[in-house]
Amino acid sequence: MLRSTLTGKTVTRGEQLSISLQTGRPLPDDEHMTALSLSPLRLLRLVLAMLCAAAAVAATATLAPVRATAGASLWTHHPNAVIGVRVFGHTVQGREMKAYHLGDPKAAVTVVSMAAMHGNEQAPQVTLRRLRDGRPIDGVNLWLIPSANPDGAARHDRHNAHAVDLNRNFPTRWKPLTGYYYAGPSPASEPETKALMRFLDRVKPDYVVSFHQPLHGVDTYGTKNPAFARKLAKFLYLPRAKFSCGGVCHGTMTQWFNAHHRGFCVTVELSAHPSWRYLNIVALNGLLRAVGGSR
Repeated sequence: MLRSTLTGKTVTRGEQLSISLQTGRPLPDDEHMTALSLSPLRLLRLVLAMLCAAAAVAATATLAPVRATAGASLWTHHPNAVIGVRVFGHTVQGREMKAYHLGDPKAAVTVVSMAAMHGNEQAPQVTLRRLRDGRPIDGVNLWLIPSANPDGAARHDRHNAHAVDLNRNFPTRWKPLTGYYYAGPSPASEPETKALMRFLDRVKPDYVVSFHQPLHGVDTYGTKNPAFARKLAKFLYLPRAKFSCGGVCHGTMTQWFNAHHRGFCVTVELSAHPSWRYLNIVALNGLLRAVGGSR
């Protein structure tokens, strides 16, 4: 039995070895107790004490990162998921408009998916961010724009900082709408509209999926590719619908893209309050399946 310099209490040699392993302090000199003077039974006990102490140190080291992971954000970033980020424009208030590049740039199909063109329709952002921050994607060249109206999203407002409804500001079938659907002073008057047009002109996607809320359905109104709209509806578990917007569907991005590009743009309307499971699992997997991607 020896007296510990740490606690002042009488401890066994095995306990001193355990303290030494956990603290890194050397054992005190002891001329009266050496491994050679121990009986086989006491030597066995000493070895077992050392092994237990080493296991305790290893367990402590392992627990630390586990606790850190458990407290981490749900949207932990996986560097391999995003292969590039493009700032393709700036808003009225100077916020960056970002597109995240995922998947295989050499894939046969290029897809752009965006959300929150109306800043108060933010639930679909969850799905796109979950895609962005998840595992790598195969089988499709995919661009994600989680926020097509950053100024409006920051205020939880449908409009941009000029009080313009961006989805009425595109230069196809534009009309000088006022009030809630204010279309701006002229077609493509807003920097966000111009930035989205430039980006889509450069990327030339085969498909554009534009997420909105809260009408709950996949818009087949005037679509160039009913088969793709049906596939989206099937995999997203949404009904097919024709959204006339009450006669104010003028100057929308879908109208502009379908009129000026070979690809197909479809508007997808989620419900007002989709569940966590729908946004994080059903919609995520459904979008990937519809565009031929996987992870």
